Amino acid sequence: MNQEKKGLGAWVLIAVMVIYVIILIVGPIIALASGAFQDGVVPAVRSISSGVFAQSLVLTLRISVLVVVIQLLLGTMIAWMLVRHAFVGKSLLNGLIDIPFAVSPVVVGYMLLLLFGRNSPLFPLLDRWDYRVAFDTPGMFLATLFVCFPFMIREMVPVIQNLDRQQEFAAATLGASSWTRFWRIIFPQLKSGLIYGMTLTLARAIGEFGAVLVIGGGVQGRTETATLFIFRALEERRYIEAYSAALLLGAFSVLIVFLADGLKRSHEKKQMISAEVNTL
Repeated sequence: MNQEKKGLGAWVLIAVMVIYVIILIVGPIIALASGAFQDGVVPAVRSISSGVFAQSLVLTLRISVLVVVIQLLLGTMIAWMLVRHAFVGKSLLNGLIDIPFAVSPVVVGYMLLLLFGRNSPLFPLLDRWDYRVAFDTPGMFLATLFVCFPFMIREMVPVIQNLDRQQEFAAATLGASSWTRFWRIIFPQLKSGLIYGMTLTLARAIGEFGAVLVIGGGVQGRTETATLFIFRALEERRYIEAYSAALLLGAFSVLIVFLADGLKRSHEKKQMISAEVNTL
């Protein structure tokens, strides 16, 4: 009787989970697809192949890729410092990392506008150098970098904590340099975390809206990203363009997440096989 009750409870829990996922994820995707293809495939394809959307998509990818590269390097270094080193202010730094999770992206854009805008103390210096941050690509890059800041770090911290240090110590006793230990022993164990952290950062950067809207202004052909293109298309009641662009961005984000998950699983499987071989 107890087993039957547990089985029924498990099925109820699974049903609730499936319904929850369908409502939150599958439902919006179906709605986007139906809106994008309401007049057929040709108008949808034509809308996302326009020069205006292509320009906004290129800007989005440029900012996103640069953010991923910087986070790959500096985010991993910060995670390494948090795990492997003790220093004054470590707890404070650990708490500051999570601030982008709590602060609204719109507030982030406004803070950058106050810092680099026309009324900021830095504006005369920037103006003398003829360098623009607010309402230009550098400001949008800083805003995206801020909102994406925690993802790589929080993904890498547990990976670094779970590293097998016995191999490092053994290599050190055999005279291996720190650089050799990193590339031969540490880096292979970090691959799965790096892949997933880069994927989460890229997906978040592509989907950023509020911060880049405030600091960039959404000027068509100059500071309009793909998400801002969707926003403007909705305001102008060009629904097929908005739905098609949103569907394309959503499909791309889902694709990179699934691809990263597959690579992560493959890497973890290889590590398990390697560990079993070494124990034989």
